[in-house]
Amino acid sequence: MTHDVMIDIQDLRVKFGNHTVVDGLSLEIRRGEVFGLLGPNGAGKTTILAAIQGLRRPNAGTILVDGLDVAREPFAVKRRLGVQLQKTAFFPMLRVKEMVALFAALYEQFPSPQEIAALLARFGLESKAEARPGQLSGGQQQRLALALAVVNSPTIVLLDEPTTGLDPQAKRGVWGAIERLRDEGRTVLLTTHSMEEAQVLCDRVGIIDAGRLVALGTPAALIERHAPPLAAAEAARREPNLEDVFLALAGRRLAEPAEDYVADAA
Repeated sequence: MTHDVMIDIQDLRVKFGNHTVVDGLSLEIRRGEVFGLLGPNGAGKTTILAAIQGLRRPNAGTILVDGLDVAREPFAVKRRLGVQLQKTAFFPMLRVKEMVALFAALYEQFPSPQEIAALLARFGLESKAEARPGQLSGGQQQRLALALAVVNSPTIVLLDEPTTGLDPQAKRGVWGAIERLRDEGRTVLLTTHSMEEAQVLCDRVGIIDAGRLVALGTPAALIERHAPPLAAAEAARREPNLEDVFLALAGRRLAEPAEDYVADAA
């Protein structure tokens, strides 16, 4: 693995009983990119994130995070990761600033009030420092979850469907926060069912189906290569997009093995 690869997954296999959830996945995620992991429900996306975090032991394969083997050095890996789950459980009686202090303490970090205020300001929450979670909107809660995910200054941030259930305005606020993470030089790996989100945010995307990688590349390259032709009336209204690609590749079960995928536009 070169120093420009932050997550290196090789021949990853994960089974739940007799059911194979991740089937020989190999994937490299580069330093400083926003990488989108796309796939239908049950494709293995959340399982892959759990394996990267060391929460799910693979049946086979290796995962290196910033050069560290997840199986051999799990605690060192966790210090490099920030994680936002699909749903974050907040402490209902703690104020926003108190939760930031608590999460930081779990990493043996003790930020000053000024440092806490600066972190909240990065995510547009400076006016909510005294609020409790129940007083936050859905978008504000998601931005708080992002703030908590980076309280340990991670080099890699894992986001599992960060905008699910948000209205368009709140979604755009979270997008802005994710773009700022990239601007800070962090590597971001996110799963999403929003093809618009992936097309807007991601430098590259990988599409998985039945635990196998079926396409990899920039959104533009995948659209150029894999988007089926639009009917004349539809072509007059819009351009092909990543959703067309997703439906073409993962809207059905592909018969080809994972190593036969085509990587587009490095």
